[in-house]
Amino acid sequence: MSELGHNSNNPAVGGIAADRLRAIIDRVERLEEERKALSGDIKDIFTEAKSAGFDVKVLRQIIRIRKQEPAEVEEQENLLDIYRRALGM
Repeated sequence: MSELGHNSNNPAVGGIAADRLRAIIDRVERLEEERKALSGDIKDIFTEAKSAGFDVKVLRQIIRIRKQEPAEVEEQENLLDIYRRALGM
């Protein structure tokens, strides 16, 4: 019996190009490590902001809003205003 995927003389095993598969997996793993590092950096920035007196929850809301289209933000703000008035706030 041969070992599937362990024969370096046969780059394709079961119709799968082993080198291409390995390259894809390596790239994903590298990007996951980068994402982990970036998440740590973002956490550090929020810690810095908090120590400077900023409200991190509000900063996160602003960042989320800035990702949206202006018309979408305006529509949400209008609905929020309508809902507040309906509740007597």
